[in-house]
Amino acid sequence: MAMFSHFPLMLRPTPCHRLDRASELLGIDLWIKRDDLSGFALGGNKARKLEFLIQAALESGADTVVTCGASQSNFVRQLSAGCAMAKLKCVAAVMDQPYEPGHELPQVAFTGRGNLVLDDLFGADIRRFPNGSWDDLYLHAHLLAENLRGQGANVYEIPVGGSSALGAYAFFLAADELPNVDTVVTASSSGSTHAGLQVAFRDFPTRVIGIACDPEPELIDDISRVANELCELLHQPPVGKEEFDLRTQFVGPGYGIPSDAGNEALRWLARTEGIVLDPVYSAKAFSGLMELARQGEFDGQTVVFWHTGGTPAIFAYF
Repeated sequence: MAMFSHFPLMLRPTPCHRLDRASELLGIDLWIKRDDLSGFALGGNKARKLEFLIQAALESGADTVVTCGASQSNFVRQLSAGCAMAKLKCVAAVMDQPYEPGHELPQVAFTGRGNLVLDDLFGADIRRFPNGSWDDLYLHAHLLAENLRGQGANVYEIPVGGSSALGAYAFFLAADELPNVDTVVTASSSGSTHAGLQVAFRDFPTRVIGIACDPEPELIDDISRVANELCELLHQPPVGKEEFDLRTQFVGPGYGIPSDAGNEALRWLARTEGIVLDPVYSAKAFSGLMELARQGEFDGQTVVFWHTGGTPAIFAYF
């Protein structure tokens, strides 16, 4: 039972089913957790976080929510929908390709508008800025919030991707929706999905593997920080950084840029099981799962791939 009140957004539990053809071809017992079928704003795992974050915004007395992200952010898209349902104004600072200093990215020519179409449909106020560092983007969002406060708005700020103790708490609860499995594989970026699942399974034999979707070396620190904020919330002992299994070799060119292996995995799963991944997160994560299966890491195991959603981005990248 949840310790905190939430604003209902999604249908739960999301389906979890076996991938018979993929299991045979990869030589493992492979299942998939379908957060792409959450029933909210074209699906995605962000709905779990937003149920708690939007409720927190309402309880704070806010009338406006401010966040930030890449222009194809799945979190911004679902936040836009949730805010519309809760009668909150949603303002988001976005860049097409934010980056870490020293990890400047090759430019991607978007062929469509993807999540931006849905942001507009849900009524979000999207403020687009030239590409810069993540710190630049965070500052844009904070200045937006301060400016809105100066205009009389009661603003609730939400960090990028909703990665906070409350966001991780949603996935701590979501672990109860899984059957008994040996390994869970998920995309890992802003950190709350990986953090929440790891805390949930810390005293169980189930292993959680996060496949990194951006190249920053501090990613493991961010995940650990969010996990320990969750532990504090739950009055549990802290979790050590060494307890996290984060694989960084499947990032490809960088954050927000599809990889060749990810695109291959996306097409393979679409043509094998009729399931669509997204090119930025879940496709890279599934490419990692496929490679680890080929290397024999999952021999004799039951593995669940946690599909985090994000499929509208396909219409921007392809």
